Amino acid sequence: STFLPPKTLNNGALRLIEVYYLGGSMKTISRLFSLTRRYWWCFVIVGVCTVFQIIAQLVTPGIIRGVLAEIEAGSDTLANTAVVSAVMLIVFYLVQAVSQGMKSYFGHVAAWRSIHDIRLKLYNHIQNLSMKFFQDKQTGQLMSQILSDTNLLELLIAHAGPEIVLDVLLFCSVMIVLFISNAKLALVALIIVPFIAVSTRYFAKKIRPQFKFAHKKTADLMAMVQDDLSGIKEIQVFNRQNYEFNRVSKVSKEFTDLNLSALKKSAVFHPMISFFNQFGTALIIGFGGCFAAKYGLMGSEITAFILYLNLLYTPISSFARINEDLQNSLAAGERVLELFDTESDVTECENPIVPDKIEGEIEFVDVSFSYTDSGDTLKNISLKINKGETVALVGPTGGGKTTISNLITRFYDVSDGKVLIDGYNIKDLSLKALRDNISIVLQDVFLFHGTIAENIAYGAENASFEDIQRAAKIANAHNFIIETENGYDTVIGERGLKLSGGQKQRLSIARAVLRNKPILILDEATAAVDNETEKLIHSAINNVIQNRTTIIIAHRLTTIRNADKIVVISDGRIAEQGTHDELLKIENGIYSELYR
Repeated sequence: STFLPPKTLNNGALRLIEVYYLGGSMKTISRLFSLTRRYWWCFVIVGVCTVFQIIAQLVTPGIIRGVLAEIEAGSDTLANTAVVSAVMLIVFYLVQAVSQGMKSYFGHVAAWRSIHDIRLKLYNHIQNLSMKFFQDKQTGQLMSQILSDTNLLELLIAHAGPEIVLDVLLFCSVMIVLFISNAKLALVALIIVPFIAVSTRYFAKKIRPQFKFAHKKTADLMAMVQDDLSGIKEIQVFNRQNYEFNRVSKVSKEFTDLNLSALKKSAVFHPMISFFNQFGTALIIGFGGCFAAKYGLMGSEITAFILYLNLLYTPISSFARINEDLQNSLAAGERVLELFDTESDVTECENPIVPDKIEGEIEFVDVSFSYTDSGDTLKNISLKINKGETVALVGPTGGGKTTISNLITRFYDVSDGKVLIDGYNIKDLSLKALRDNISIVLQDVFLFHGTIAENIAYGAENASFEDIQRAAKIANAHNFIIETENGYDTVIGERGLKLSGGQKQRLSIARAVLRNKPILILDEATAAVDNETEKLIHSAINNVIQNRTTIIIAHRLTTIRNADKIVVISDGRIAEQGTHDELLKIENGIYSELYR
């Protein structure tokens, strides 16, 4: 039933299972198991093994009853019957053991391979979300959902899921056998079932929110530790070790308290279920003795009934044991599905255009944009950048310069107006085609843990060592690279920890040079270099930008005086535009003020 869509659950029995046995989670379970359909063959094997396991469990009490009946009757064939029965019991116990082992193995195969697929699918989904999604997300929180929460799905796929199927089938099968054996005693055995159902429902309702909060606290803790390790230099230089320790301690304690609260409920729930099972056995002993005295019920029948009763209570005890895992995995599964349900603000149209070639003409047509609802960052911007033209964007901090580059790359979509490249509305272009034609050097340089050569070649497929070396020379990075321990094979550490700010900036420029695309965006590309290095970099860049559309965002105005056009952005609007000399002539102009 876990594979059925929710609309098929109108059947009363299935609905009862969903509400009381699964805590009303059939839709969540159905969605999670739909992600495992690739491994249907594993579930078929699990199903077959489950059937064999149930058959073996149902047959063994009957064999024992037969031997006990012959003992009561004093049969002459008792010895032969006992030997044959013992052999049959061994065979069925072996079938049960083999079935259980195979069920466990193939359940885990389906679980861990499915988790691998789900994790990659989730990671790919997150990679393709827009920058707006990441504005208020911490890396550690997302890591927790991708790694920790997906791992917990193993409890559902390999343990709780197959066990629930086994429990339901075994419970129904044993009930049929019990009613066939003795309907009156079977009705007595059912007395405890409503109490167990209500207890299970209450437990599931109370414990899953706590597990969900606990998972969130795990994510918060992971995010906090990740931030602290990334900012360890700042923590030490400002002597904030105690402050950060107390923050981590507080969140860790909240996580611990949530888990202990859930475990306290488990500590009440599990013994309660055991008591109900034992209470049911006591009822059968009492009523069975009365029926034996009144109706002549044989001892072998009562013994067999108790053996079947133990089988009846086994799935109940089993569910009490796995219900905690079930609720834990469902809480994690809901967090995973929430991420899958998150849609990107930047999406492709149904049939995106893939141009044969991009020349690099860019035009903003009455563009407005806002990161939040508090006000527009850009207001009615209209700007044309011709193919091969070098345009500099300058102005006060927070005026909207970087936002313009974010809109060109479609990290965000415009609120109003449109952005055109070669006459195409970029919303009509394939995202891959758009970004395949743009190289960008960001102010906040990010380098990956790996070698210098790997970082320069990032974004350029099949780059040769000669290509990497040429790009490094153009970016004036070659000389410092060959002085490092292993040259281009030097591992630079996380985020380029072993390099200075200027060195990281030059590697980022080399990466953009090697990418060799018709549109080049330099966002404060020389902010972290000294004056001498800046001159060398700009000398190299002047060679690179020939016949290439280049947008330079800069505060150091000496670096952009030779641009074809300088655009002054202030308070989200174009305040001035022209060449360096033209803007200096504007009396009381923003550019001339900044330049002075």
